[in-house]
Amino acid sequence: MAADRYDAPAREKHWQKAWDEKGLFEAHEDAARPKYYVLEMFPYPSGRIHMGHVRNYTMGDVVARFMRARGYNVLHPMGWDAFGSRPRTPPSSGASIPARWTYDNIAAMRAQLKSMGLSLDWSREIATCDLAYYHQQQKLFLDMLAAGLVDRKTRKVNWDPVDNTVLANEQVIDGRGWRSGALVEQREQPEWVFKITDYAQDLLDALETLDRWPDKVRLMQANWIGRSEGLLLKFETAPGSAPQGFETIEVFTTRPDTLFGASFVAIAPDHALARAIAADNADAQAFIDECHRHGTSAAEIETQEKKGFDTGVRVAHPVIEGAELPVYIANFILMDYGTGAIFGCPAHDQRDLEFARAYGRPVLPVVLPPGADPASFEIGEEAYTGDGTLFNSGFLDGLAVVDAKHAMADRLEARQVGGAPQGVRKTQFRLRDWGISRQRYWGCPIPMIHCEACGLVPVPDADLPVQLPEDVTFDVPGNPLDRHPTWKHVTCPKCGGPAQRETDTMDTFVDSSWYFARFCSPRAPVPTDANAVGYWLPVDQYIGGVEHAILHLLYARFFTRAMHKTGYAALDEPFRGLFTQGMVTHETYKDEAGKWLFPEEVTSRGGKSVHVSTGAPVTVGAVESMSKSKKNVVDPDNIISAYGADTARWFMLSDTPPERDIEWTAGGVDGAHRFVQRVWRLAGEAAERGAPAGTACPADLNADALALRRATHKTIAAVTGAVERLRFNSAVAQIYELASALSSGLQTSSAAEAPDPGLEFAIREAAQTLVRLAAPMVPHLAEECWEILGNQGLVAEQAWPEADPALLAEDTVTIAVQVNGKRRGELTIARDAAKEDIEAAALALDAVARAIEGRDIRKIVVVPQRIVNVVA
Repeated sequence: MAADRYDAPAREKHWQKAWDEKGLFEAHEDAARPKYYVLEMFPYPSGRIHMGHVRNYTMGDVVARFMRARGYNVLHPMGWDAFGSRPRTPPSSGASIPARWTYDNIAAMRAQLKSMGLSLDWSREIATCDLAYYHQQQKLFLDMLAAGLVDRKTRKVNWDPVDNTVLANEQVIDGRGWRSGALVEQREQPEWVFKITDYAQDLLDALETLDRWPDKVRLMQANWIGRSEGLLLKFETAPGSAPQGFETIEVFTTRPDTLFGASFVAIAPDHALARAIAADNADAQAFIDECHRHGTSAAEIETQEKKGFDTGVRVAHPVIEGAELPVYIANFILMDYGTGAIFGCPAHDQRDLEFARAYGRPVLPVVLPPGADPASFEIGEEAYTGDGTLFNSGFLDGLAVVDAKHAMADRLEARQVGGAPQGVRKTQFRLRDWGISRQRYWGCPIPMIHCEACGLVPVPDADLPVQLPEDVTFDVPGNPLDRHPTWKHVTCPKCGGPAQRETDTMDTFVDSSWYFARFCSPRAPVPTDANAVGYWLPVDQYIGGVEHAILHLLYARFFTRAMHKTGYAALDEPFRGLFTQGMVTHETYKDEAGKWLFPEEVTSRGGKSVHVSTGAPVTVGAVESMSKSKKNVVDPDNIISAYGADTARWFMLSDTPPERDIEWTAGGVDGAHRFVQRVWRLAGEAAERGAPAGTACPADLNADALALRRATHKTIAAVTGAVERLRFNSAVAQIYELASALSSGLQTSSAAEAPDPGLEFAIREAAQTLVRLAAPMVPHLAEECWEILGNQGLVAEQAWPEADPALLAEDTVTIAVQVNGKRRGELTIARDAAKEDIEAAALALDAVARAIEGRDIRKIVVVPQRIVNVVA
């Protein structure tokens, strides 16, 4: 070869251009070919790709290239989740900043992704902020409205009084807005919702059909949907203790078996009874206001201090005659689940226990763990939530938990309170309708009009799209659409009178809930083209982070059902297979002042980590997920410009199982680069010592040639199976083995006195197979080596190699040898050896001769390829 080293950065650009010129990765519907749709979760255009992107998109690209080589018509598109948060900008920055900033970032990230050599169909590129995209999203909204899947409800929301916007629970941190830092308020306001609860049971049941999804993701979704069977029961308020109209308090419980252990009732701060009490009680109102200053996420409720306000209301115990329970307003009860009221059984619920300890309420255990002594069993710092038998529970004593639930339900269903059963069996779901209203400019406008005369009026299809205005200002907090002088003022399409546009925009989860369908026909004048989605959907392999396991995936499943109902798709489940990859991690570094340092600012001198510029000591911290805040990030551009994209791709696929976190290390990158160079050198040596391209396999092969051919075909089978199972690290290990086998073959050939046609053929076959197997992982290197080996065309156009079954079978077999049924040794012999040869080889073993000790041999039993038994 003319060069001593493979110049990856330069040659990679050459091969990327060659692929583009041939349009190799553009997909078109073809009924004559089986389709395969592989999709990675599309990125938010923050301005730079990170190593997590490199890992995610490399995995998807391996699958796309592999399936394309196996004859599938592959769709592998890319787009941008482009609406949502925008950078904070000063008032003088101008109105078009969000759009300009977003499209500039898209251009930068597109160039970075192209430098990775991904086999993407860029002709289908979309961005959710494109007018053509959100036009069709508005059409979907209106059709869902007509189908009864959209509603407008007044609901409790987290409100940031500085940014003047609704915050999701996850955006409230320690009671403050994640961006502004302002104390969050709880307020009620109308918002648009998608009626995902209509599909709660179906979404839950269909999880059983998703057998190519990780079990942990299906479990997370099942828990989020949260189906629970329980009892809706009524607690009668003591006469005179509650405001008029509150003669009962309804409670939904999944543990009616623990009623004998109840020591209080608690209601949510937004419960109607709480509001009625607060109307005449300033202390109650102050407590409710305090509750409203905290988020309502499950995580925050679990960790915050449990607080309550004694309302003075008392309720009769449902099953203990004459007993009463106090009613508290409590900060850990939400209106979003059940009835917004619970009874507290502290012995068997941790939150109830913490509350009871704080307010001096009794803790009476009523479920006895297996093997425990009822006379001495007590509750300490942790509630007992396991199974057992009932005690301290009157008519339930001795029953198992499941039987006690039914017995209590039967008892309360038979009792009347206010002319109705005191208890009614009921199924509840944790899932709530999806609120999509967001008070921000940079989002898809909701195509509705508010008219004082006509009420809520849909924007007519002919008036779509409702386009975001460009002349908005960000000089004050809040939604610029609210204060736009002209955009929000329209004529009512129903009565012709003055009206206003809806100024809320859609939650960005809406944008990502149907993009996979739009990719099937991204330029269609309707949301989806029936033929295109009928051909391409469902997505055969979806790849992305487990952090999207609940909301994004659940919303996409709902949206697909909505598109089915409105005629835009003929299926309910969007993703046949799901894979969640691990994170990319790196050491963290701090200087003497405790400030975070980038990896490139740190070096090693004398075995110690020091600052590159100053030589000052550096503290090496924990290995953590790469994050800008801790500066433990590596810029993919730096790696690609120094080593080439294939080095980064190979490292991301090596060693670590893809579902686990991978630690980025300089040593690991150097090792990947060395392998790239090694394969390039092997290709050059094979081109010199191997048979010419197209040479037929000789009839006779010596042992070396046959061994190399066996190694080649075993690697084909192993790599094929590994990639099919997405075990990329196992495929990498097998390719390493083939490279070693090829290297050994080349050494044997070099040392031989005369060329051997069989070995030359085996070297050619091994080298070309190595290149073809590695092509999905290191595609640029594969093209370079394919050319070095003298082949025509591109390796990206080659079919996947097929293993020869005859070369997968071993020539020899190891079998056990017994004497009178007792194992005495084993022998290795040709798999097709004759019975007589096997008998002779067995008798020749020293251990067998000693065991026989001159006795006559009565018979020899041979079980082919398994065992020999000498009977003497």
